[in-house]
Formats: sequence, C-alpha cells, structure tokens
Amino acid sequence: MPHFPTSAWLASLPVSLLALLALLVITYLIGVRQRRHVVIDAAWGIGFVVVSTAAFLQSGSDGDTGRRILLLVLTAVWGLRLGGYLAWRMRDGHEDPRYDDLLAPGGARGSRQRNLFAIRRVYLPQAIVLFLVSMVQQVGMFETGPLGWIAWIGVAVWAVGIVFEALGDRQLAQFRADPSRRGTILDTGVWAWTRHPNYFGDSAAWWGLFLVTAGSWPGVLTVISPLLMTWALVARTGKALTEQRMSGRPGHADYVARTSGFVPLPPKRR
Repeated sequence: MPHFPTSAWLASLPVSLLALLALLVITYLIGVRQRRHVVIDAAWGIGFVVVSTAAFLQSGSDGDTGRRILLLVLTAVWGLRLGGYLAWRMRDGHEDPRYDDLLAPGGARGSRQRNLFAIRRVYLPQAIVLFLVSMVQQVGMFETGPLGWIAWIGVAVWAVGIVFEALGDRQLAQFRADPSRRGTILDTGVWAWTRHPNYFGDSAAWWGLFLVTAGSWPGVLTVISPLLMTWALVARTGKALTEQRMSGRPGHADYVARTSGFVPLPPKRR
C-alpha cells in the first residue's frame, strides 16, 4: 500500500481553510456592498479552485505529480466555468429569490441585521460544506500512488458531467433570452432527457473527481464528498428548490411525467 504523508496533509488543512475563508470574506463584503448575497453562488466553484491550489502548492514534494496536476486542472475547469457562468448570469444586479426567502427573517435588504444574519445562514454553512466536499482534492493532492485505470474512468465520468452541465446552462440561457418563451417550460435538448441536466452534470463531475482520488489510498474515504454534493443538489439547494419554484408553471406537471428527475433517460412518450 502506498505511503500517505499524514503529517504533511494535516499541516496543510489550516492553510487551505484560511485561503477559503479569505475568499468568502471578500465575497461577503461584495455582497454587502451590492446589497445582494447571491454573489456567493459565483464564489462556490471558485472556492474549490482556491482550496485545490492551496493543497497543490503544499503537496509539492509529497504527492504524485500526475494526480496533483490532473486534480488541479479538472477542478479549475469545472470551478472557473461554473463561477464565470453564474457571475455572467448575475449581471442584472438583482438578488436571487432564494436568498430573499432565506434571509427574510434577517430584516430588510441591505440592513446590518440582514447582513449579519447572512453570515450564519449562508456563508458559514457554505464554508463548512465546501471545505468538507473539497477533501477529494485535499486528500488526493497528497496521495503517493500513481494514476491507474480507476482515475481515467473518473476523467471520463467528469467529462460527461461537464458536457451535461455546460450544455444545460447554455440551452437554459438561450431559452431565457427568448421573450416568446417566457412562462413556458424548457423541454428540448438535454432538458428532454433530465429536468436538471446542470445539477446532474455537477454531480457527475464530482463523482469523476472522486474516482481520480479513489485510485490510491486513502482516497476511497473521500466518498463523503460526492455523496454530500449529490445530496445537496438533489434534496437541498438544487433540484428540490427548483421543482418547488416551477411547480405552478403551465405544462410543468406534464414535463415531470415524461422526463427523468435527475439521471438522464430517454423521454417518455407524450
């Protein structure tokens, strides 16, 4: 079994955490200035890039070079694409209705009480989840075993996820840009195979990253990362909230009846 540099890995955790907290503090200050805390959505993917970079720099003489570079590149492509897309989508300057609902008990938008409330309800929970999920990168960067066939299967799974996520986001952006489609349901392209291609793609990308790490001990223990990410996407912040918001839209019930809820499947006949 390949040796794992436990002491070096443990010493790296506080540094990675501080790098993540620095990003979230900057994001919080931007949110306060813009009077909207949806900006943390754009920082979500970038946060994983920051943590991965910190772990990469600290694991220089300890981890397998091939795995370190692969994890950093795959995470950066996923995180920067997602962060860039969400930042572009926020260009209207408005708060997301999800955050209005979540932060309503904190008071009026822009108030000091609401901003402090956002730390507890938004920033700290996301910091904890992001740090835990990023164990795939934080452990993988220090693994000494060479890349094997499991890692390359992971790259293929990651690629499938990126394709679904990017296509889903692109098709949704084109759909929203068409005024004639306002109030209707997007049910073409990858959206005909799954009601949430972007969330499925996100989940698949993380299972792929996990497989890159799981190819060497103790990477298999980081299975909590894709499980936690998938659970959040399905039951908490992704699919569940979107379905709730879309449930009253005309044609949604029919769309649900013929289209897979998460994993892409051939659409049922109308």
